[in-house]
Amino acid sequence: MEVQTDFGANLKARLEEKNMTMTALANETGITYNMIKKYCSGGADPTVSYALKIAKALGVSIDELLNYEPEKDMFREVFERDFTYIEGFMRTVRKFGSKLAVLDPAEEKSWTYDQLNGEVNKLARALQKVGVVENDVITYQMPNSPAYIFSYLAPQKLGAINNPANPNFSPGETAVCFEMSRPKVYIYDASLKTTAEKAVAESEFKPQTIVMVGDGELPPGHIRYEDFVSGCSEEEPVTDFVPHMYDECMRLYTSGTTGKPKGVPLNNVNEVMTCHDVLMHFPMNSTDSTMNTTPWFHRGGIHSGGPAPTFYAGGTVVIMRKFMPKLALKYVEQYKVTFLIGVPSIMKMLVREQQRYEADLSSLKGVVTMGAPFERADCITVQEVLTPNIFNGYGTTETFWNSFLRPFDLPEMSGTAGRACTDDEVRVVKTFEDRRAEPDELAEMNESEVGEVIIRSPKASYCYFKNPEEEKNKFYKGWMYTGDLATWDKNQFITIAGRRDDMIISGGENIYPPIIEETLNTHPKVAQSAVTGIPDTVRGEAVVAYIVPEDESLTVGELVDFCNSSDMLSTYKRPRFYRFVKELPMTPTGKLQHYIVKEMALTDQEMGQLKLAMK
Repeated sequence: MEVQTDFGANLKARLEEKNMTMTALANETGITYNMIKKYCSGGADPTVSYALKIAKALGVSIDELLNYEPEKDMFREVFERDFTYIEGFMRTVRKFGSKLAVLDPAEEKSWTYDQLNGEVNKLARALQKVGVVENDVITYQMPNSPAYIFSYLAPQKLGAINNPANPNFSPGETAVCFEMSRPKVYIYDASLKTTAEKAVAESEFKPQTIVMVGDGELPPGHIRYEDFVSGCSEEEPVTDFVPHMYDECMRLYTSGTTGKPKGVPLNNVNEVMTCHDVLMHFPMNSTDSTMNTTPWFHRGGIHSGGPAPTFYAGGTVVIMRKFMPKLALKYVEQYKVTFLIGVPSIMKMLVREQQRYEADLSSLKGVVTMGAPFERADCITVQEVLTPNIFNGYGTTETFWNSFLRPFDLPEMSGTAGRACTDDEVRVVKTFEDRRAEPDELAEMNESEVGEVIIRSPKASYCYFKNPEEEKNKFYKGWMYTGDLATWDKNQFITIAGRRDDMIISGGENIYPPIIEETLNTHPKVAQSAVTGIPDTVRGEAVVAYIVPEDESLTVGELVDFCNSSDMLSTYKRPRFYRFVKELPMTPTGKLQHYIVKEMALTDQEMGQLKLAMK
């Protein structure tokens, strides 16, 4: 939808008023200079999402930018203010103040909603003291923990943007996040101190305030969390900020085809609709206790039965800092967890442990998985050993889950990704070598024609942070083009067939071969490399690297040391297997044929010709 107004004249006037150049506006918004120039000349009108970006950069509302003064509309005023995540959280606090909100078994601590809100307010006031205001970014990097929850909620009290970073990111990847989002405050767990110090040193942008959570020697210039919030009141922070449904409240990171992090902004509507989706599909309510066994930094962690929807419903979050099968079962039994969330490989480990441990799992209403489909045999085993109620979601960081398998679909439809969620539409469209399919160019619903999965959802913001090129690649006419290949049937159940971009999913983490290949190719004894994934019973997939040596003396041990010392390769991205070859399959134009490399790896795995990454 495009803005219909004399936008050019209004924009030029606002730029003059703010003494801002078109170049500065382009840099601030991520919109190209040529497009800004076209807007100013009246040659084009922006989409609503671009108009919102421009308004934010100019420090005005979109109505002010459009020179539009609507009549006083009580519904609009209430809806736009109250349909925000932080207002939803505060409604929960008012309704369920004395109810248990958070349970941290590792530290034997718990918080009611009133107590949780008090801790959140202390951090919000501490952030205010160091100058945090509306639209500032607060980056936090830590495992599942109470401090993670405080860091998720506190910025939203001030209109700031909470920005979780993967605790498995390397220093180089963390530095990329700093330079992209330019956080005013960076909060990290003491277990990540080395990563934090290196990332700050490597980044051209330095966060103004750096806070360490936990014990241990404090690096120079950093502040310990307890000292940071010390003396701050538990009362609500005093601020002029008024929440709005279209405000960005959270920014996640996902990896593009280069494997480098890219920012995914989520506004309040996205956040609230995501919570509604979970409450509707589990369903979840205030009597539930949830435990997500995956890290919260990604959408399946914070949103799939994680803190966001659980607090919105008034339920209880049981914290699992690090997944261990027996401990997870013990927590379910001891704390009467009703929804247990994890990826399929985690469920397989839980099954094996439960067959030995035999915990009392009678409190479970269901187990919820995401990240990969459940094969029929695994599905039946989980139903027999853990619970008959299995839920499986498919989606992306940009859109959350968008298709869903429910207990009544199983085991008949196991192996599929389900069909579209209530508020979403998911289609499989034809694929063409020379162009993108239109949203109505559907693949046949015959379970055999392979096409690309596209998604339309109110849980998506349809943009990346300062990355218009990726926006253009992924979003088109209100649809996200996922790059996933699939078939579908007459009832619109979708079966994922592969990925156009050759992405690997290992332990629930998305891994893209190009960044690993780029790193391997910098080794002086490596002429060329190709990376793919092979099936792995624990991780889902394991990373395999094919190497064309430049020097015949090259060993696997040297490559292991090289990858271990690389700042650009997180642990989960480092190859688990290697194979040395004389050449790699290439097209006549010099492009690496990843699909052939994949076939090679599957054959070599069967023949036992892959070398384990050992020194």
